[in-house]
Amino acid sequence: MESVKTGNARDIEDMGMRNKESENRNNIFLYISGYHVRCFFLVFLFVIKYLLIFDFNNLHAQSAGAYLIPRQIYVGDKASLILPLPAAAQNYADIILVKNDSLSDNVNFPSDEDIDFHRIILERRITGSRLIIEFSAFVPGVLAFPAIEIGGEKFSGLSVTVGSLINDRSDRFLSGTASALAMPGTAFLLYGLMAVIAAVILIAIWFAVKGRSVLRKLIEKWKRYRLFNSIRNTEKRLQKAILKGIDKRVILDTLSDETRNFLSVLTGKNCRAMTACEFETLSMESSGQDIINFQSVKPGNFFKSCDEMRFSGAQIDSHDILRLLADLRLLTDTLEKTRENTEKKAA
Repeated sequence: MESVKTGNARDIEDMGMRNKESENRNNIFLYISGYHVRCFFLVFLFVIKYLLIFDFNNLHAQSAGAYLIPRQIYVGDKASLILPLPAAAQNYADIILVKNDSLSDNVNFPSDEDIDFHRIILERRITGSRLIIEFSAFVPGVLAFPAIEIGGEKFSGLSVTVGSLINDRSDRFLSGTASALAMPGTAFLLYGLMAVIAAVILIAIWFAVKGRSVLRKLIEKWKRYRLFNSIRNTEKRLQKAILKGIDKRVILDTLSDETRNFLSVLTGKNCRAMTACEFETLSMESSGQDIINFQSVKPGNFFKSCDEMRFSGAQIDSHDILRLLADLRLLTDTLEKTRENTEKKAA
């Protein structure tokens, strides 16, 4: 009996030992498993943290404050996308990437079939850094930029909206022939031609009603101006002839003839064969009316003095000829002023 009890006690003790060993193995397994889980969790947190830091430091999206210059762009326009960045610790030289520039780093220069990139500039300043992307887009809509690497940083997630003056919803086909008025300068040419035609018609109507009389008056004034200018030139020429010592009788003959021709044209009468007495009753006619009475200027006295020196046979003094030229000048000025005043009163 005692041997049986002793065997049962040993079995119970062995079973307890096996249970303790099993519990120890389970505890060790749980400890090891928990350690692995904790390590994996820590590694996972570290990776997430690294990715977040990488994203915030190296990936700058358009929503971070990027803006366009100009703000509204269309297909083919040259524009600049400016992305503000955090301030740098110190001022650095600008990093510039230029397309097809052998001096720049073209390895990282972006390319896209819908966007033509011209230049990429990274400015790092204490006051604030920024990324400038100069480009031209050739497709309307929302266009995403490819990732841009410059200065050890990577920029992605940038996009722009490009408008189009052509309605994309309509079918693409060639437009019809443009109207002639739509051509540059056509409207100006057309309306200018119409204005010229209207002006010509108005001028023709005015000329038919009043133009001929006005034109006749203008022609008369022009002829009278040339007439008075001619007699003044004759006076100056005779004064020079006296100084040159030309024969005084030739000068007197020329003075008498030119003055008679002048009065003949001015009055419309033949004054070339008139005597000094006949000039006293001379009047100047225009359009069938007496406008000037020559009694106020008395041309008879002028011709009387001139004829006395011409036909007296006495010695002719140069001072007497100069006095006649002065009388001729006074006669010419008086006739011109009297005629102008009389025409103003008649008008």
